[in-house]
Amino acid sequence: MEREILDTKRKALKINLNPIIYGTFAEIGAGQEVARNFFTAGAASGTVAKTMSAYDMTFSDVIYGVETSGRYVSESRLLKMIGHEYSLLTERLKGEKYEFRTFFAFADTVTTLNYNKSNDPHGWIGIRFQTEPGGEPNEIFFHVRLLDTDAALQQNVLGIIGVNLVYAAFYYNQDPKTMIESLVDNLTVGSVEIDLISVNGPAFKEVNNILLNLYLIVKDFSDAAIFDSLGKPCLPKDLLYKKDIMILRTKYAQKSNPNFSMLNKAVDQFVRTEHVKEDNLSVLIEVLMSNVLSANDDVPENIDLMAVAKRAEEMCNTGNLVIVSNFSRHNKLAKYLDRCRPKSVGISTNINNLKFVFNSSNFGDNYSSQLLSYVSDMFSKNVKLFAYPFLDKKTNEVITTANMPVTPDARPLFDFLIINGYITDIEEYSDSDVKTV
Repeated sequence: MEREILDTKRKALKINLNPIIYGTFAEIGAGQEVARNFFTAGAASGTVAKTMSAYDMTFSDVIYGVETSGRYVSESRLLKMIGHEYSLLTERLKGEKYEFRTFFAFADTVTTLNYNKSNDPHGWIGIRFQTEPGGEPNEIFFHVRLLDTDAALQQNVLGIIGVNLVYAAFYYNQDPKTMIESLVDNLTVGSVEIDLISVNGPAFKEVNNILLNLYLIVKDFSDAAIFDSLGKPCLPKDLLYKKDIMILRTKYAQKSNPNFSMLNKAVDQFVRTEHVKEDNLSVLIEVLMSNVLSANDDVPENIDLMAVAKRAEEMCNTGNLVIVSNFSRHNKLAKYLDRCRPKSVGISTNINNLKFVFNSSNFGDNYSSQLLSYVSDMFSKNVKLFAYPFLDKKTNEVITTANMPVTPDARPLFDFLIINGYITDIEEYSDSDVKTV
């Protein structure tokens, strides 16, 4: 049965009229838009114990503690807000009057578009809540990028998505997919991106956070997800800002493990040629959900998310950072990483992928325009490709950039990239390193 999508006011009113749900709202950075929705829906006294906005940093630090990073729109600040407000609820609201209540503490810390429109509007939103009176708390929190070009519109989006989160926490906590889908109820396409989500607590004991973040990609809420070596979802910019990044691209369905010998050679060459300091190096394994040799970024409809999650977990277990994406083309990956403002990027890739790009027969009309767009997106971001060879089974010849087939219409641009060092072969490989295709 298709899910009925309530409008924002009806969601807020349904919560307000539920005699069990009771809690607090703490909002910083974009007004009290979420709490406002509950007040304007009516009957808010049945739900709202307290609302607050500690905008001044001194006030905020006294209440929630100092942020050593100096960043107040952060996961750390959000979790401190949720923890503090929830502890006050359970500490102060005791006795017969509250014994049948399920408590929640909602919080958000957000920066919307500034007057000069020179910042990157984003925020952290979360809730700690009980599913039964006196029960252990659960948590849902996520990161959003606000994409509207007007601060007032972004505030409105925040208010809607906040109501959606509170509603999802109490009414969809047993159905993770619906819970995620409902976060964008009543929002226009293109107004928000959700690029990280995390849940924990007894209500989610069977839920895999890697799988949840992959579902964000499938639903087009995000383009990619990044995990640390423990499988914890992380904000890309937190991990990669001003870092020298080396990425190995792999497909989720490939049966063999990545060629780590060749990756290590690529990393060594990247460090040497780009003068990378070891303590500034971040190595990532990419797990592609789409076909690396396709002309679009569509995730296959029949994709096995469990298999992708398993592959991602396996790569996390190698001790590397892992990115899961549907970037079929290298330039899409480069544009995504550029949002993190890295110092430099190296991409280790099979030269067979380059052979596909520099062959006009693989594309339709306007190949020249497509190729120029690819090169512009790719190499204007301080990115270099490190190509590892393969053995052509038909000719028994090792293919490198020196003898790779290139169609005449792409040859001048390809030669330019080779001569200027944007594309380079991985050096000092052994016969055992060469993969057959």
